[in-house]
Amino acid sequence: MAENTVTVTVAYGSTKHSITVTGLDGNEPILKDLSDALVQVTGVPMPAQKLIFKGKSLKEMEESLSSFGIKQGCKLMMIGKRNSPEEESELKKLKDIEKSVEQTAKKLEKVDGELTGLKNGFLAKDLQAEALGRLDQRVKVASEQFMKILEQVDSMTLPENFGDCRMKKKGLVKTVQGFLAQCDKIEAGILDHLAKIQSKNLALADS
Repeated sequence: MAENTVTVTVAYGSTKHSITVTGLDGNEPILKDLSDALVQVTGVPMPAQKLIFKGKSLKEMEESLSSFGIKQGCKLMMIGKRNSPEEESELKKLKDIEKSVEQTAKKLEKVDGELTGLKNGFLAKDLQAEALGRLDQRVKVASEQFMKILEQVDSMTLPENFGDCRMKKKGLVKTVQGFLAQCDKIEAGILDHLAKIQSKNLALADS
């Protein structure tokens, strides 16, 4: 078996799970890979997992399994509490919101790429103003979508003990705020380029 694939046994409660982990891009598997696999098998979220090997608690998620002395056929133990069905339902909502953030972000990325193309003069000057107007409209739509998403996330009331959800919500808010700032930046770039075209056109009209 390749070094980047390891099969271990993890005892959780009265159940023993045989887990095969494969490292990404041909690398050795790291503790996070094992933890991810355990989320799928046991339903215990990563922050709630406590992995124990030879009496030691493992915490460094980015370290390779071999650095802990874990190799093929080793036995580990996991302690941790599954999320309640209520928290799982809220987590699913957040994951769905995350998907719509990704989709809107892709649209924004496209606009940014097209704006770069315009700045590099891939379009006749008279068509540029029209194209910039369309790009501006698309940025405004993306910005509105991000605002709606932010309102949606903000309106979610999560109990104190929904730690996993609260962490995801916080991260999502930060991500969306980052994209909103990017919308502003792209919009400023569009207006700036528009002003340059118009001043050049005025200069040509004057001469």
